[in-house]
Amino acid sequence: MLRPLYKLIFNLLGWKIVGDFPPELRKYIVAVAPHTSNWDFPLGVMTRSILRMKKARFLGKDSLFKPPFGWFFRSLGGYPVNRSGHHDVVHQVIDIFNSHDDFILALAPEGTRKKVEKLRTGFYFIAKGARVPIVPVGFDFSTKRVVVGDPMMPTENFESDMDSLLTFYKKMKGKNPDLGL
Repeated sequence: MLRPLYKLIFNLLGWKIVGDFPPELRKYIVAVAPHTSNWDFPLGVMTRSILRMKKARFLGKDSLFKPPFGWFFRSLGGYPVNRSGHHDVVHQVIDIFNSHDDFILALAPEGTRKKVEKLRTGFYFIAKGARVPIVPVGFDFSTKRVVVGDPMMPTENFESDMDSLLTFYKKMKGKNPDLGL
């Protein structure tokens, strides 16, 4: 419904989407980086709508889904998870993947908008445990491009897989580049 508005905003601001998601994939993780600004979320919501990815979801701490704003986050595709210390989020999300025939999960592998030196690994182990590919996506504010990379199935070589993802992400400049990888 908001797709025409989002396309207009993208055009007015000079943003472009490079690449697309393989339509034959029914389950995968969209790993978006760098995550350096609150602007990343609306950019992601607009991109999802423009690319007609209606089934794409994101994770949020379960407290976000309580009144009065819970309905809003659910309507945007949010999926609540309990992130407290005694709950294994990786296995919670693997169970979510395994309970759906179609499930697309978008997340930020940095896990925060603050400066990080490396990617968190939960997204990788979710993909490996659920046997789904990772599709890297970069928000490059320097060129105003959302870049969709090629799907990557996690292998038995963790370091090599992470190096491939980092090579992709290091080409992208976030809104606040000093906070990026």
